[in-house]
Amino acid sequence: MVSGKPVEKITLEKTAPWHATAISDENLQRLDRLANLGTLSAGIAHEIKNGLVPIKTFVELMLQKSDDRELAASVERELKRIDSLIVQMLRFASPRPVTFAPVQVHELLDISLKLLQHQISGKMISVTRNYHATPCTVQGDEAQLQQVVMNLLLNALESMGFDGALTISTELAKEDHNAPWLKISVQDTGGGISAENLDRVFEPFFTTKKNGTGLGLAISRHVTWEHRGKIEAQSQVGKGSVFIVSLPTGA
Repeated sequence: MVSGKPVEKITLEKTAPWHATAISDENLQRLDRLANLGTLSAGIAHEIKNGLVPIKTFVELMLQKSDDRELAASVERELKRIDSLIVQMLRFASPRPVTFAPVQVHELLDISLKLLQHQISGKMISVTRNYHATPCTVQGDEAQLQQVVMNLLLNALESMGFDGALTISTELAKEDHNAPWLKISVQDTGGGISAENLDRVFEPFFTTKKNGTGLGLAISRHVTWEHRGKIEAQSQVGKGSVFIVSLPTGA
């Protein structure tokens, strides 16, 4: 929970897409729209990627003859940003199949934090680890789950200025008398998310960031669903946000 007043909360549907008989008409329509969007995104991304190759080559040759280093750096940065957007669109549209194997969640979290240590230190962010899940193993695709964690950590870091606080927590919780779920919480002390935007944060291409793609959380939701899990967000403007990923342990 974010400190202060009760947080605004959204929770993804408990009915997951692999339980076909339990999917409502509304969810079926949503999945159909996402499938169509994925097909469209893949086609557009491939066309852009193909067209970008000769453009990049031409621009690089022109910049080699230019003395304007500031312009060269700006163009190079924007080309990288476009290429990154295309990669994310393709990843969203055509995610690779999940390969299930034992994943040590605490180790995955520590590796992710280490990869982001430069950004954390640069903004003097304090990091607190509250690892309470024992055991901390789930069945999943380690690379895909790390992508989810990295997306959440990057969003948290981007939402905070200097001297912010990042808290990563894990716990085991039982739901509906079934096997325990392992919950991963990523909490920040950033500016928070308004109620109207909180309802849309997992929508593909929705973003409030100046240079955001709106695909990070959409991909994270898709990966979580593929792992038979769920993701939810809690936030209060001015107080910060917390994103919670719940994964079945199969215990």
